[in-house]
Amino acid sequence: MDGIEKITGRIEADAEREIEAIQAQARAQAEEIAAGYEAQAGRESEEILARGRRNADERVERLASVAQLEARKLELAAKQEMLEKAFDRALEQLQNLPENEYVALLADLAVKASSTGREQVILSQKDRTRYGKQVVTRANELLAGRGALTLAEESRPMKGGVILSDGDVEVNCTFETLVRLQRSQLERDVAKVLFD
Repeated sequence: MDGIEKITGRIEADAEREIEAIQAQARAQAEEIAAGYEAQAGRESEEILARGRRNADERVERLASVAQLEARKLELAAKQEMLEKAFDRALEQLQNLPENEYVALLADLAVKASSTGREQVILSQKDRTRYGKQVVTRANELLAGRGALTLAEESRPMKGGVILSDGDVEVNCTFETLVRLQRSQLERDVAKVLFD
């Protein structure tokens, strides 16, 4: 039996060595596979982090652009408001001229707008009552015999200025209209004065 035990002992020893070799090879392969996956996970993690940083940078850039655009819109709105106030102030100053200057201005507007010299001068209710006769008299003096303007019986809702009426034809020289027309021409110059 000694021979069989030796043979079985050798077979068992060979089997043990083979098992150990297979296990060592399996461990080496497992470590290699694990190292490969660990390296891949590291690369993917870096890519995800880099993509996240790029996305965050892009978002910050977009938000900054939106904030700058919003700031420009607010600044533009404030400038528009200031321009509006400047032209409103000009209209207010026209309305509050001293009496002699106001009458002279209305008479001058009437003369410049007159084409036939026979027009009726329409004023606001307040101006008609206070200055109507003075304006027409002064305008007729300036026309120097080239016509005779008359004061209209009607008045119109306006902040100042005159409307000349000759039948169906009217010439609008109200302060509101004159300021609006001048605004399109002067707005850039006024903006330079206000904002430069």
